[in-house]
Amino acid sequence: MDWVERADGLLYDGESIRERVPVGAGGVVVTSHRLLAFTPDRAGPNFSQVDRPNVDGVETRTVGEGQFLEWAVKAVVVGVALLVAGFTVSLDGMVEGIALESGGAASAVGIGGMLGPLGTMLDLLAQLDDLMRIFGALALAFGAVVLAVYRWSRERLLVVSVAGGDDIELAAPDDEGIVDRLRVALGSAPPSPDASPDDAVA
Repeated sequence: MDWVERADGLLYDGESIRERVPVGAGGVVVTSHRLLAFTPDRAGPNFSQVDRPNVDGVETRTVGEGQFLEWAVKAVVVGVALLVAGFTVSLDGMVEGIALESGGAASAVGIGGMLGPLGTMLDLLAQLDDLMRIFGALALAFGAVVLAVYRWSRERLLVVSVAGGDDIELAAPDDEGIVDRLRVALGSAPPSPDASPDDAVA
């Protein structure tokens, strides 16, 4: 049911329609008293109404899943930090001069059995810079994928700002002039010089 065209049935006594704007599956109707928004294709109620004094403005806005952007930024920061550390710190050079032999004095003092695990730790430490470069590259790749998902999740919306309440969101129209028509009907923007009086009181 096209409630934008049938909005006359929702008017109060003495109320008149100033502008009708179909948007997607719904739309916006500006009356002499209220703004009526029909949003059957959005989450939440299919119909919202706002007294005109409580309408703070109308604009188009691009929004996306902020959590994806946060993950992408964190992954990029971690990836860059790991790559910088991996390329600037040469841990293999620090440990290559250390030689551990399980014999002689080491066996005499009873620490010969510890040299094996210690040698393994030194080998891992020598490879740590390589591991940092590998994981840094993986973190950057993960950040790039998440950033692509964030860009895919972005959408343009027509947003009605409501004083003291939740904003009303509709799919953004392709025609940018629709926003100007709504602003004129709401009295928040002067009519264009070439607009006829009938355009503002459609």
